[in-house]
Parts: sequence; C-alpha cells; structure tokens
Amino acid sequence: MTQIKLNSNYKTEMINITSKISDEVMKLGIRDGLCTVFTPHTTSSIVLFEKTDPKLRRDFLASLSKIAPANRDYESEGDNTPAHIKSTLCGPRIVIPVKDGQLYLGQWQSIFFCEFDGPRDDREYIIQVINS
Repeated sequence: MTQIKLNSNYKTEMINITSKISDEVMKLGIRDGLCTVFTPHTTSSIVLFEKTDPKLRRDFLASLSKIAPANRDYESEGDNTPAHIKSTLCGPRIVIPVKDGQLYLGQWQSIFFCEFDGPRDDREYIIQVINS
C-alpha cells in the first residue's frame, strides 16, 4: 500500500493522477491483478473521467455545483456541506484492472483526484495493488 500526498489549488478541481498511479503499479512489479485508489477525505473523491477535454471537466464540476450549490441554506454547520455531498456522489475509490503490468484503462480514461473543499496542502490518496 502506498500513500501519496498532493496539494490542491482551487475550491473545486480535478487533478490527473494517472501517471503517479501507473508508476506505482510498475514499481510494484505486479503483472495481473487489481489496483484500488482511495482517498480518506470526506470532501474529495477519486473518479475515472475523460482525459483530453478540460472543458468537460469544468462542465462536470459545474454540474455538481448545480446539484449541491454553495449558496443554498443547509442545515448543517460549516460551509463545506456542498463538498461533502459532491464527494458522496462521486465516491472515495475506484478499482482498475492491471494487465501485463499496466493499468487497463480505456482509450479516453484517466484517474482524477477531485477536490471539493480546497485549496488544501494536506490531501492524500492511497494505492493498493493486489496480485491475481
């Protein structure tokens, strides 16, 4: 299991972490199995998403903000209720097959860390690869 730290720069953003995960899979030397990527934070997520069009990422974040807008009157205390809702909708983890020592991703897929309560200097995600 590997823990990787990262910093976010904006209130909401999607950070492509595919290369770091791919490097870790190669370092571990596992030929075939499953790679789990997990974030232990309740205001961030890990998602598979389209990698080439940054406008699509902005559209995705804007759509989530319509579901959980910042300007709504929430019953809970604090100002990060929308971040908790977005994180729950997107989920804290993904699982990707590993085949021949490589992440088995679709042509347009990448792995993103989604920040919903940034900017933060103390974010992390965990990679665990299981041999099959």
